[in-house]
Amino acid sequence: MASTMISLASATPSASLSVQETLKGKTRLGSGSVSTLFNKEKGNPSIKKKSFGRISMTVAVNVSRFEGITMAPPDPILGVSEAFRADIDVKKLNLGVGAYRTEELQPYVLDVVKKAENLMLERGENKEYLPIEGLAAFNKVTAELLFGADNPVIEQQRVATVQGLSGTGSLRLAAALIERYFPGAQVLISSPTWGNHKNIFNDARVPWSEYRYYDPKTVGLDFEGMISDIKAAPEGSFVLLHGCAHNPTGIDPTPEQWEKIADVIQEKNHIPFFDVAYQGFASGSLDADASSVRLFAARGMELLVAQSYSKNLGLYAERIGAINVVCSSADAAARVKSQLKRIARPMYSNPPVHGARIVANVVGDPALFNEWKAEMEMMAGRIKNVRQKLFDSLSAKDKSGKDWSFILKQIGMFSFTGLNKAQSDNMTNKWHVYMTKDGRISLAGLSLAKCEYLADAIIDSYHNVS
Repeated sequence: MASTMISLASATPSASLSVQETLKGKTRLGSGSVSTLFNKEKGNPSIKKKSFGRISMTVAVNVSRFEGITMAPPDPILGVSEAFRADIDVKKLNLGVGAYRTEELQPYVLDVVKKAENLMLERGENKEYLPIEGLAAFNKVTAELLFGADNPVIEQQRVATVQGLSGTGSLRLAAALIERYFPGAQVLISSPTWGNHKNIFNDARVPWSEYRYYDPKTVGLDFEGMISDIKAAPEGSFVLLHGCAHNPTGIDPTPEQWEKIADVIQEKNHIPFFDVAYQGFASGSLDADASSVRLFAARGMELLVAQSYSKNLGLYAERIGAINVVCSSADAAARVKSQLKRIARPMYSNPPVHGARIVANVVGDPALFNEWKAEMEMMAGRIKNVRQKLFDSLSAKDKSGKDWSFILKQIGMFSFTGLNKAQSDNMTNKWHVYMTKDGRISLAGLSLAKCEYLADAIIDSYHNVS
């Protein structure tokens, strides 16, 4: 910050003197008086003097305490939207951020969300603070939605559930819990993974390493590499798994492969840690998309699960999610919950209420719940249709004989195209298709009408850029 000091010299010397004398007598800057600064200005290199006709300005400039802070780079995901908004080309496509769009590429607010909000208005609900752990009705329904209401972990009260700030905030709470109560334990993260995972654990000072997941040769799952790396990790590591619709690849293990993954994690005494960001939004079925989590819980394993309602209810800006910790006993769950609350209190005190009430109303009301499931099936169905159309367009237009069928084997709102950074840059610079630099595109931001244009861009970038 710069502090300034102005000396006025007018045509009337007495006026100038009067101003300076007043400043000398009454004005102080920090611990020293302005008078002292005036008297020492000749020997003070931090004071500069400029004259503009009959006005003389004396300026004291202090170096900013923040001078050493450098400019942070744009976020690799959210920065894509910033660049997209600055582009004036009419053909531009934003396939970077994972947000659902209609066929007209407009944001979509679910009808069931509007009805839930109307219920809230009719009830005249207040805006009082929530408890640290969040809205009780939300915590109940979100755990039941994840594990199943009749699951023994629910019936035996072995799940510690705390409302979090969507998926990111819930993961951050879990990371703080790991750092505090499992010192030295590392988190195994898939390679590749969602762009914010590593940031979260770095910020919490939790060490992490990667396990193989994506095979660029097959554009599929490197299952053998994954199993080998999980086996090689130190005993008691936390294994971060994507519950469904792996981000960014869209490649999920088969049911048989999930069984093998659970075997190895149990053998190594690891702790499974699920990130469930797309329950119901991947396959269109809430139960099918939670099957991996329920498999591990059915084996009696202790585990962590972060949830988000950004995608499946379209509540992106409401920041609503939860962290669930399955423990071996109700007593352990109560203690874990108390510590999660202890972590949350200085971090953000308590969570917002609006999104929590929406989820509680939708899941807790049978009619609204059924309507939500129908809307999710519609959204998931549109994405599946776009995926099929993109594959058809690529297959018809690409005369090289390249097999694009891997696109159909992926699931969820993303497709991993196999394009490298240079090819992804070409997609943006030449074709105005905005995407992350790892080759991921969001099919939720694509329309059927734009699939052929996108296919042209992908074919050009893949074959003509190395």
